[in-house]
Amino acid sequence: MLFARLWERLTDRLRQNRRLQGLILVLSIIGPGLVTANADNDAGGIATYATVGAQFGYDMLWGLLLVTISLIVVQEMSARMGAVTGRGLADLIREEFGVKWAFVAMLTLLVANVAVTASEFAGMAAALEIFGISRYLTIPVMALVIWWAVTAGSYRALEKVFLALALTFLTYIVSGFMTHPDWGVVLRHLAVPTFRLDPQFMLLFVAMVGTTITPWMQFYLQASVVDKGLSAKDVGYERLDVAVGSLWSDLVSFFIIVSTAGTLFVHHVRVETAADAARALEPFAGPYAAALFAMGLFGASVLAAAVLPLSTAYAMSEAFGFERSVNRSLREAPVFFSLFTAIVAIGALLPLIPGLSLIRVMLFAQYLNGFLLPVILIFMLKLINNRQLMGKYVNGPVYNLIVWVTVLFIIALTVLLLAGSLFPGLLT
Repeated sequence: MLFARLWERLTDRLRQNRRLQGLILVLSIIGPGLVTANADNDAGGIATYATVGAQFGYDMLWGLLLVTISLIVVQEMSARMGAVTGRGLADLIREEFGVKWAFVAMLTLLVANVAVTASEFAGMAAALEIFGISRYLTIPVMALVIWWAVTAGSYRALEKVFLALALTFLTYIVSGFMTHPDWGVVLRHLAVPTFRLDPQFMLLFVAMVGTTITPWMQFYLQASVVDKGLSAKDVGYERLDVAVGSLWSDLVSFFIIVSTAGTLFVHHVRVETAADAARALEPFAGPYAAALFAMGLFGASVLAAAVLPLSTAYAMSEAFGFERSVNRSLREAPVFFSLFTAIVAIGALLPLIPGLSLIRVMLFAQYLNGFLLPVILIFMLKLINNRQLMGKYVNGPVYNLIVWVTVLFIIALTVLLLAGSLFPGLLT
């Protein structure tokens, strides 16, 4: 009786406190942007950022700063479309551009995401092998854990797990400080652009863009906003969610580059994988830096290994009109869960194949993401500027300019790389 009275008084006070109500409302809405942006710092992304720092030092930091601005804008567009239309990106592409374009988009997304999912399981295995645990134990166990967590849970419960995993990225910030970089040099490279007409530099730049703003992120974020039941009235809160998630994600990317540039680049140590970067940090930053790097790799890989298959299952189910939601049962959404299961299974099996070059799979996936990104962004620009679809929520001129500059920059780099491959002496 006493407990009931106390609880009643507490709830009355909560209802009367408008500020607290606003905070509770914000906390109930945020999530999709944070999860999506953090899942993007996966094993392939960590390997890419570590390679950028180890191979070119701080030279690409200015590019990461500009890409962060583009990331915020693109993610906000995805969240806004989902909240206003109540429909996923794949669904809108099919309706506005036809089944053929939807099929092409889904096929390329499937190929890229299976490759990236394989790299996530490879990342988990590589992280735990540093601590002496065999990949033949790690991969099957984690595949079963991820499958069970998604198929047995609801979206809200799953989102809390994803947000908890995002905390593992703190390890990269700590390891970055432990390398004791020259912050004056770091800030100078953030402000002053450095660009080289070097095929390897440009290819890594495309990979950096492709791993920061990936095609799958747009499909997953928009589907997550729809699945969470957000609407046009929630657009302002979702913008905050997207901005915080993007800034946090790229802050982690920044420290990965800083930690490898301040140690491996200075000592001319080359790395092939993110696990190599963790091991290589040890002589220069101590055993704890390497261990923290490895722990972050494991957490990032687990998060992305769940989100990537989900994004593909969402997109393909939307594109072809099948029921899709983690809030549904296996019987209610059989195609959705079958796709998720198949991608997890294939992604887990590939790293167990003897002799397979996992680093090539990982980097190829990032390059492919970079090359495909302009196509997805053009679809998004067409959709979000459609007044019949978006009403007053269409893009403003600044947003359109930022996205078009991103598209044209990637296309220009791709053309230069193609010209360099056809005429080897052109870029030297």
